[in-house]
Amino acid sequence: MKRKFSDRANWRRILRKSYSCLALDGDEFKGLVTFYRIHELREPLWKEYNGRRYCLADRGYLWMQHFPKGEHFVVTTMFDDKGRVVQWYIDVCKTQGLTDQQVPWFDDLYLDVVVLPSGEVFLMDEDELEDAHRSGDVNNKDVALARKTAGRLLSSIRNGRFRYFTLSLKHRKSLMERAGELSES
Repeated sequence: MKRKFSDRANWRRILRKSYSCLALDGDEFKGLVTFYRIHELREPLWKEYNGRRYCLADRGYLWMQHFPKGEHFVVTTMFDDKGRVVQWYIDVCKTQGLTDQQVPWFDDLYLDVVVLPSGEVFLMDEDELEDAHRSGDVNNKDVALARKTAGRLLSSIRNGRFRYFTLSLKHRKSLMERAGELSES
C-alpha cells in the first residue's frame, strides 16, 4: 500500500508551488481541505479518457483535496488556470492521517473513480488492486473495503447525491481567500 501526501513534496514535475491546508468542522463538511497551486513545472501532465486528451497539471492549475473525516476516500478537484474543473479524481483509501507537520496523507487502496465535467465516470485501476492482492500488499479485507467504497461512490454519483461536485466549487470560491497562497516553494 502506498502512502500519499497532499503537499506532493516529492513531485519532481513541479518547480514552484503554493500549498495550504484548512481544517473545517461545519454542517456541510468535516475534515481537511488542501490547496495546491502550480506556479512552475517542467512539463504539463496529460491524461487520455475515451480517446480525448485532458491537461491535468499546468501553470496556474489548482488541485484542491477534500479529506472527509471518517471516510475511506479523498476527493481531488483539478481546476485549470481559468478556474474551470478539469476532473474530479477520487482515491479510495484505507486510512487518512496527518504528519507531525500537519500535512494530510492517505493510504491508497488503488481503486480510483474519475468524473469529468461532461458527466463521464470511470472506475480506474482495478488491475492494480488485483496485482496488489496477489503480491500480498493488500489483504482480503482491504480488497473488500476498496470495492465496497468504490461501489458506494459510483452509486452516489449515479444517483446525483455526490456532494463534492458542488462542494468543491463552493469551497474554491469561499476558502481561497482564507487559505491564501501560503507556503510557496
